[in-house]
Amino acid sequence: MLPNLTANQILAADDLAREAVEVPEWGGTVYVRVMTGDEKDAFDESNWVDGDDGERRFDADGYRARLACRVLCDPAGKNLFDASGVLRLGAKSAKALDRVLEAARRLNGIGVEAHEAAVKNSPGEASGASSSDSASPSDTPAADGCSPS
Repeated sequence: MLPNLTANQILAADDLAREAVEVPEWGGTVYVRVMTGDEKDAFDESNWVDGDDGERRFDADGYRARLACRVLCDPAGKNLFDASGVLRLGAKSAKALDRVLEAARRLNGIGVEAHEAAVKNSPGEASGASSSDSASPSDTPAADGCSPS
């Protein structure tokens, strides 16, 4: 059984895991990190936009680059990109970005189940939302950028 923790022990814990991901399309290895609770909350909320009909819907436009921008980091966990990196990453190989997304999804609990839960719990019916694995509600970071600055 694990010991009971104090507030100081919880706050001092290095719980933002990082994972090395080989991306042959880019010629090397990158690191993908876990988002903080605040980042993940903002990320999840940013995936929903108001449609022309006033209904909230899932917005998957550019999700690969925006998620990659948010989670790509150096070995110490410092982000490699700020908001300006989204457009540049969006021009990179979808296959390479999918390698990053696979790790990001696993590390951050993003997937079909998360998508279905978000649709079920979203305000109103999320029109246009899909339960396919191609995009989940957490696949798109905050529209205001990818860096937690």
